[in-house]
Amino acid sequence: MDLANKNLALLFEISGIPVYLTQSLLSTWIVMAVLTLGAIFARIKMRSFSPVPSGFQNFIEFAVEAADNMVKSAMGDGFGALGGYFFSILAFILASNYTALLGLRPPTSDISTTLSLALLSMGIMHFLGISRRGMRYFKEYFEPVWAFFPMHLMEDLTKPISLSFRLFGNILGGVIIFELIYELFPFPLRFVIPSFLHAYFDLFVGALQAYIFTTLSITFMSQKASAN
Repeated sequence: MDLANKNLALLFEISGIPVYLTQSLLSTWIVMAVLTLGAIFARIKMRSFSPVPSGFQNFIEFAVEAADNMVKSAMGDGFGALGGYFFSILAFILASNYTALLGLRPPTSDISTTLSLALLSMGIMHFLGISRRGMRYFKEYFEPVWAFFPMHLMEDLTKPISLSFRLFGNILGGVIIFELIYELFPFPLRFVIPSFLHAYFDLFVGALQAYIFTTLSITFMSQKASAN
């Protein structure tokens, strides 16, 4: 079984240069389209805003407030604007992880996706640190003495790596396990036994990894942006 080849959905050439369109990339486009349409639908529905929320409005307000409170509890009231960013990250990762329930390859099983998300969060982390702390932000790399600079630098370099590989490894592990299961079981049992495992690997682990990625990103930003 060649998982690398199974991830290839299409191969064509442009001026002799091969272009690969992978299953994870197609899944990413599907997730983006679904989230975009969902956001448009929510915006239209929220035009008829009610002072007493109920139903769909209640769900949207709860989700937005939960993201805002998560950020404020870790970083303080001055960072409430980041709630929208982390809500988007959480929604994207969660939707990506759940594409496996539809028989698609999760975008988060591709290291390029998880590393891009981690680098984006780390970029915001450094931007917040510099904008709020100025030169004091660079001073901490040489504390308590200059000899600690390599250690502080290595710590920052490992953060996006640990963030991306944790999410990538857990989701890819689930993909590999299900590939093996579907190969081992006879055709009739493929619709019975894997369904129980999907509830754990896709629903539970997918939600857990989305939450862990988001909370760790918030924690890293909080540490760098705190005005000490």
